[in-house]
Amino acid sequence: QVQLVESGGGLVQAGGSLRLSCAASGRAVTTYAIGWFRQAPGKEREFVASVSWSGGTTYYADSVRGRFTISRDNAKNTVYLQMNSLKPEDTAVYYCAANLILRIRDDYDYWGQGTQVTVSS
Repeated sequence: QVQLVESGGGLVQAGGSLRLSCAASGRAVTTYAIGWFRQAPGKEREFVASVSWSGGTTYYADSVRGRFTISRDNAKNTVYLQMNSLKPEDTAVYYCAANLILRIRDDYDYWGQGTQVTVSS
């Protein structure tokens, strides 16, 4: 079992930055790939970014590439999503998820409860 807790969401103006954190706990948690997903009101959940267990491989959605950076600190069992140049269309609930296999589909095994990010224009 893996437990995930997101934090760092909030309200920010367009062009601003936020850093989301995903604190993981459980057995062998550092062997899991971590993904970030988001869901805006009335829309389907979509992939944002993912990172391998080592941090050596990362994937990004086209909509965030160059603005968002995913990283992990296995000593702290934490994965980060640094979000810069935020746009109103980035407004959503952001979820982190864990899976043994790194992927961009949302069929991850474990999910956090989500954190709200709101970007005002």
